[in-house]
Amino acid sequence: MTRIAKDRPVITVVNVFTVEPQNQQRLLNLLIRATTAVIRFMPGYVSANFHQSLDGRSVVNYAQWRSQEDIETMMQHPDVQELFSKVKEIATMAPQMYKVVFTDEVFQRPGTISLPLPQVGSA
Repeated sequence: MTRIAKDRPVITVVNVFTVEPQNQQRLLNLLIRATTAVIRFMPGYVSANFHQSLDGRSVVNYAQWRSQEDIETMMQHPDVQELFSKVKEIATMAPQMYKVVFTDEVFQRPGTISLPLPQVGSA
């Protein structure tokens, strides 16, 4: 499971792929196959998470790597270059590298009361 924490020494890559709805599943298949067969075995790989938009027009990959150098090495690998060629036939991609600066989540600890979340648009 991916752990997101400010104190975790990882670089996060968020890659937004824009795709026509009829190609969304094909894109996901390409990305997941490459991740499970090749990318996960590369030095510095920590995790990958794929999200598909409900309208079918995008896929987001939230990936974690040990270092920027590991990411750059992965991007130059021949198998990854081949993947990018296939992806570019059906989608555009916009990868960016990030570091985590803040996280927040609601917990319900044993013996505590959960407060209802405010409705969107309410004060």
